[in-house]
Amino acid sequence: MRSIRNFCIIAHIDHGKSTLADRFLEITSKNKVKGTQVLDTMDLEQERWITIKLTPARMEWKGIELNLIDTPWHVDFQYEVSRSLAAVEWCVLLVDASQWIQAQTLSTLYMAMEHELTIIPVLNKIDLPAADPERRAQEIENLLGIDRDEIIAVSAKTWMNVDAVLDAIVERINTPDLFIEKNQEKFWSISSERLSWILPKTRALIFDSVFDPYKWVVTYVKVLQWSVSIWDTLVLPYSQSLIKPTEVWHFSPWYTKDTTLSAWQIWYILTWQKSVRDAQVWDTFVSLQGPASKVDFYTYRDYSIPWFKKVKPFVFSWIYPVSSDDYDKLKIAFEKLALNDSAISVEPESSLAMGQWFRCWFLWTLHMDIIKERLSREYDMETLFTMPTVTFLVAMKNFKHPHIVSWMNVKELITSWLYKNVLEHINHDIVSVEDILQWKPMGKKTSEEILTEYYQELLKPWLIVSSWWTMPDQWMVDKVLEPMVSVEIVWPDEFSGNIMWLAQEYRWVMKGMEYIDDKRVVRRYQMPMSEIIIDFYDTLKSTTKGYATMNYEFLLYQESEMVRVDIFINSERVEAFSMVVHNSKAYEVGKKMVSKLKDLIPKHLFAIPLQAWIWVKMIARETIPAMRKDVIAKCYGWDVSRKKKLLKKQKEWKKKMKQMWRVSVPWDVFIKMVWNN
Repeated sequence: MRSIRNFCIIAHIDHGKSTLADRFLEITSKNKVKGTQVLDTMDLEQERWITIKLTPARMEWKGIELNLIDTPWHVDFQYEVSRSLAAVEWCVLLVDASQWIQAQTLSTLYMAMEHELTIIPVLNKIDLPAADPERRAQEIENLLGIDRDEIIAVSAKTWMNVDAVLDAIVERINTPDLFIEKNQEKFWSISSERLSWILPKTRALIFDSVFDPYKWVVTYVKVLQWSVSIWDTLVLPYSQSLIKPTEVWHFSPWYTKDTTLSAWQIWYILTWQKSVRDAQVWDTFVSLQGPASKVDFYTYRDYSIPWFKKVKPFVFSWIYPVSSDDYDKLKIAFEKLALNDSAISVEPESSLAMGQWFRCWFLWTLHMDIIKERLSREYDMETLFTMPTVTFLVAMKNFKHPHIVSWMNVKELITSWLYKNVLEHINHDIVSVEDILQWKPMGKKTSEEILTEYYQELLKPWLIVSSWWTMPDQWMVDKVLEPMVSVEIVWPDEFSGNIMWLAQEYRWVMKGMEYIDDKRVVRRYQMPMSEIIIDFYDTLKSTTKGYATMNYEFLLYQESEMVRVDIFINSERVEAFSMVVHNSKAYEVGKKMVSKLKDLIPKHLFAIPLQAWIWVKMIARETIPAMRKDVIAKCYGWDVSRKKKLLKKQKEWKKKMKQMWRVSVPWDVFIKMVWNN
């Protein structure tokens, strides 16, 4: 086996990660590749100076094969970060010498430490006038507990000392064999005593998957064991499919054709599958044992890589085409986009009030913004995105809900993996499919069917509420769970007073605090996800004059006093305007909504009452005055009794119209009420 080093770069946005990666390629390339942003090829990546899609690249330095995975390090793309860390053994910690260590860098660094990766600290941009390498080096020294001599100072822009980083990767980093010996237990889903048959020759991680219009599904893999050659039969245990690779290539960074993937190399494989769902990014390639006609996919899961997890998006938004005639065009655009982005999930929805639209799930808000830009640029689709919201879990008192009667609620909980959050809340052990099959054979059933049958009684009272208007009435609800996040904020100590004001505004609870140095403090909070996904980051930046940085990740589902605010127009409930908010903010939200509707709904020939209700309690009211017609204009000089008679007749007619006629709400009013401005 050749000497190999697989590594990635940990850095905050705009700390020079992509520039340093490009310098590595330029130094090691035989063709001396020149130019900026070699790995960030998308227009959005180059315009925003951020990495959106991970990109592998192979290099060679002093006879050693170097495999770099250039990864987006924004917190919104944490799923891709976790996949990259699982596919490498070493990483470079890159810190801007003119800025302090950011909260997102700390979070990713801790994740790398959990994977027990070897870390090489590097200070970048030391040529800037504002650089303070001594202070930054002291921070890294305190953080990692290392000698200052191990920190490498570079300037990726001017090429200063970049080759020293490559030398350190070759000299300081051990071979993959030593890494696997140290972390043997991480490479198996179960202990070696339970492996009942011959170990497979080949195991390979799928850390990314893309769709090519000519080659179909292309998987990015890292071989952990043996090798992969063309026409080998490989099993995908969780995708439940068999493939025979027709071609294997490596990245240099361009596609370069090869013949065999050796152990610990990073390559890509042509699977000739038609959908990325047939080769999911959290799955493992395992060499076939025995005849293909008798494959037991559940047994092969014993050999999967245990730390690879399926993406679980919690944030979603409703998406409308600007023109209703573009609905089919938007549907096709989503189908194509989903082939290259496994993190998004799209579902069609419709209602009489708002027509047809899509519900789309995202990792976080930046991911949502990127999707909107890609729809516009790549597919020429102008869309309207609503404000992002989250999914709630509701325990019911009344079991007559249609989803409970049909057991659809249990199927949805199992399919979405939210059943684990329910079990954690009720303090019940989470049992795997493999353990269930050991106790009770269930034939040729899918994993979802097995889990549904096993947990159906425990999960029976629970519903997933993803649309505000589908929240059951309050008398039917026992409790509501909302998703909570763990937030880590780094800021100068002088802004502590401003931060405490935010604590009251956004319902957070402090969980810990520590000082990085004499001026900066790291505080950890627990707060509702629904509060953080809209305007929290902008408020935090403005409150601390731009100095604060933050990182956040999903923590758990927690019981909360959530209520449904209903809007009644002319005494009729309009489901599309219903919202689920915390009880402490219900009055403010209800008052704001009826005030906004008063300005948006056109006047009618009768007065229109607008009301906000929480179950049987009205919390806010506005009235749209009637459109007035001067019925006594022609009565100039007439007897006053005649005028009173006409006015009385008009009043009675308006009262009759209010009872018989319905309020006509224009379609664009619904969009304006939920449009994310």
